[in-house]
Amino acid sequence: MPRKIRELKSQIAREGFIYLPKRGKGSHERWQHPLLGKTLTISGKDGDDVPLYL
Repeated sequence: MPRKIRELKSQIAREGFIYLPKRGKGSHERWQHPLLGKTLTISGKDGDDVPLYL
C-alpha cells in the first residue's frame, strides 16, 4: 500500500522541516528546513498517495 501525503508531512516535520503557512496555492504546501536554503513543495491532499518522485 503506498504512503499517503499525511504520512510524508509527519515524517518531514519530525526531521526538522517547518511548515510555511499561506505560501502555497491550492493543494500545494511549502516546507523549509532551517539548515537548507531551498523550500520543499508538496502537492496533493492528505489522503492522496505520495508520488514516486517525493
